[in-house]
Amino acid sequence: MNVQVFTPKFNQFIDSGNVLETVVTGFEFTEGSIWHPVEQSLIFNDILGNAIYHWTEVQGLKKLRRNSHMANGNTYDRQGRVLTCEHATSRVTRTDFAHAGEMEVLATHYQGRELNSPNDIICGQDGMIYFTDPAFGRLESVGVPREQELDFQGIYRLDPDSGSLTVLVRDFAKPNGLCFSLDEKYMYINDSAHNHIRLFEVTGEGTLSNDRLWAELSPAGKGVADGIKVDQAGNIFCCGPGGIHLFDADAVYLGIILMPEQSANLTWGGEDYRTLYITASTSVYRLQTRIPGHPTFRVD
Repeated sequence: MNVQVFTPKFNQFIDSGNVLETVVTGFEFTEGSIWHPVEQSLIFNDILGNAIYHWTEVQGLKKLRRNSHMANGNTYDRQGRVLTCEHATSRVTRTDFAHAGEMEVLATHYQGRELNSPNDIICGQDGMIYFTDPAFGRLESVGVPREQELDFQGIYRLDPDSGSLTVLVRDFAKPNGLCFSLDEKYMYINDSAHNHIRLFEVTGEGTLSNDRLWAELSPAGKGVADGIKVDQAGNIFCCGPGGIHLFDADAVYLGIILMPEQSANLTWGGEDYRTLYITASTSVYRLQTRIPGHPTFRVD
């Protein structure tokens, strides 16, 4: 595994001698990796291949959905259903793959105008859904070419019970990955146009306030600020130029895990959550970390 180490503290979290392993390959644009702790399974999307996949160590790879509408980001809700952002339809959907794969459409428009192309998505412990809405899915290279109806690229909160959709932030150029801090008092959101990460306070009402520039990503190769996750010690792992950029909870830049392909998203899995799965262009990779990741979905 190739790395750029900015401080010796990097080695507390990643052993630079670890092997970066290819799990599966042969895709066009992998994204949306999420881990199920009971099934010990990985779900991920191939945006350009227009499909959703399911993988386990024992059973291998299978296709869950043949027409994913160019699905991008995924997450689990509190009931274990998969929430998905779709490029081609500008929708947020919810699918219960455990029960016949029934799909519901949760969001398509804001104030009568079609969403740009929902990109990445998370769910809070209270069940509220947050997602970013850049216009990438309206580009021919990764979506369906069409005019943008909204005049901003925002961050939204979606109430899955009432269907209420609230825009929280409007001043991003190209919002992309987002994740909570461990206590969900803060939210990290990156901007692909600027390759930086902003930090917001999450209010008791679920809005975002008091934001500040938290970190900037070094230009270490191909790629932009993309998927972002937190481990169980509060360290931030962010896909970006050249690979996975690692910061501690105080925004100290620790180093970069250099990837052989452009990385788009990541999630932890395995029995102990020390296996980091990375979706990167044609492949899904994995490597071991010293500190477990923070689960996307917990089964109590």
